[in-house]
Amino acid sequence: MSIATQTPQERSGVRHALTELYHVFNTNKTSWVGLIIFLIVAVLALLAPWIAPHDPLEQNIVDALQPPSDTYWLGTDSFGRDVWSRILWGGRISLFVSVMSIGIAMVIGGALGIIAGYKGGRIDQIIMRCMDVLLSFPTLVMGLLVVAVLGANLTNLIIAIALTVVPKFARIARAPTVAVKEQDYIEACRALGYSDTRIMFVHILPNVVGEVLVLASLWTATAVRIEAYLSFIGLGVKPPTPTWGGMIRQGFEYILDAPWMCIYTGLAVLILVFSLNLLGDGLRDAIDPKLRNE
Repeated sequence: MSIATQTPQERSGVRHALTELYHVFNTNKTSWVGLIIFLIVAVLALLAPWIAPHDPLEQNIVDALQPPSDTYWLGTDSFGRDVWSRILWGGRISLFVSVMSIGIAMVIGGALGIIAGYKGGRIDQIIMRCMDVLLSFPTLVMGLLVVAVLGANLTNLIIAIALTVVPKFARIARAPTVAVKEQDYIEACRALGYSDTRIMFVHILPNVVGEVLVLASLWTATAVRIEAYLSFIGLGVKPPTPTWGGMIRQGFEYILDAPWMCIYTGLAVLILVFSLNLLGDGLRDAIDPKLRNE
């Protein structure tokens, strides 16, 4: 097979995955369930300013700890704030933090993995040993350390979560890069005088991005959980801004008298994480031909 005919096949990983995605979702119905649920949650969160029935920050002590009713669909908290409205607004924070942190980690970790796999030698050793150091810390512990050092706010929360996930993207991007760089069309690119940067990010990246996207969808669910954990222990976005973790923490104090304060918020976290995991399974089936039900 000539280089001219081999190159499109070698670089068709992303295109092939996208064209197969619809077929995979049809054969794996749970993937459609995950996609639909995620889209519903995302749309509700994005439209929170228009569909939330009450101001999430407005306090009405007279209506404190009201059970679910026609006025307050999911009840109120200890300050008389509408739980449903706060869940909608809290979803915006959870989605923004998780998507931004995973996006940053995917770009940085993916680039480091490709560079390490392509360059090899000392550069590979330095990069991957640094990633091993970060991986030696449990995800939640690393997030706690970063937020405790930098301070608790939205920006630092994103940085903390991204830092915990960067090594995982670096490792998942490095493995296929090591295999792809030995292909004949990469040797042809070197012979034609292409720069290393062009080879890595034009010819190797398309063969790596599929696996990175699968990991991104799965780790977005983990980022939602980490954000909830950190907010629960007071290291997330500061009150009175509604966050799911902060709402669960507040509701935990009233678990016997007003269980709706944390139960419905916990269900929101569960539904979002569940949908992202189902969606990640569908993307994995589309990328990996061994997992397709053909």
